[in-house]
Amino acid sequence: MKLVFAGTPEVAVPALDALLASGRHEVAAVVTRPDAPAGRGRRLVASPVAERAEEAGIEVLKPVKPRDEDFLARLREIAPDCCPVVAYGALLPRVALDIPAHGWVNLHFSLLPAWRGAAPVQHAVMAGDEMTGAATFQIEEGLDSGPVYGVITEAVRPTDTSGDLLTRLAFAGSGLLAATMDGIEDGTLKPRPQPADGITLAPKLSVEDARVDWGAPALRVDRVVRACTPAPGAWTVFRGERLKLIQIGLFPGRTELAAGELAVGKNAVHVGTGSHDVELLWVQPQGKKPMRAADWARGVRIAPGERLGAADVG
Repeated sequence: MKLVFAGTPEVAVPALDALLASGRHEVAAVVTRPDAPAGRGRRLVASPVAERAEEAGIEVLKPVKPRDEDFLARLREIAPDCCPVVAYGALLPRVALDIPAHGWVNLHFSLLPAWRGAAPVQHAVMAGDEMTGAATFQIEEGLDSGPVYGVITEAVRPTDTSGDLLTRLAFAGSGLLAATMDGIEDGTLKPRPQPADGITLAPKLSVEDARVDWGAPALRVDRVVRACTPAPGAWTVFRGERLKLIQIGLFPGRTELAAGELAVGKNAVHVGTGSHDVELLWVQPQGKKPMRAADWARGVRIAPGERLGAADVG
């Protein structure tokens, strides 16, 4: 089939690579989000998918909105048979959905109908799911509600961050997307409607969602930190400034500290929660690089009884 691939971030690159390597389909063009400012200089930078497409010598389309007439006209000229999608980042209007003969097929990182939305992996980790996966489905105008072509499953490991899990799903899912394109071309794969029950939503996590509540049980604190790593980044407050929490450790049984209270040992920093204490392993103070929590604690000289999250950001 002639394909137009739509995707934007790094997590979409393995799927593009899989389609390019398949030898069976032609990736005629790539659709991605416009260049965005990045880094301290805020200079415009092309998306990872755009960079990979340019390396491969593929035409790159960067519409501000997918309903732009110039973009729609070019898509009609290319006349793709199907448009595979991975984390494109914009809603597709009906006029665009109707152009390819086999529609737009999305690779979504959950077992639909669970975790429909922008942040399925983060919500799976935060909810404590033991199993997740990826699904390919036909895009409709509803939110991730279209019929499903295929699924793969992936266990959520006890120490997985969202970044860890998403990386595994991106590579495993790339094979699923390529196989889905093969099945559509063969006519051997027909999408099945999603079940009406088991629907959960996964909206993008806000910065406030990533703020740790030390009064919550330790297991919840651990899930929030892992779910928000690397983005938007779990955080708390120390002496009126934000402190990013990169990694913590669970130590069931120790309950000596009040919620948020810090205790500094020779090589360890513990914090109280609503259940048992946890250990801070890696943190990032405001304006500084990530560091071991023990090194941070030595530098700030924590006083007895000091707490995390005890005051608002100044």
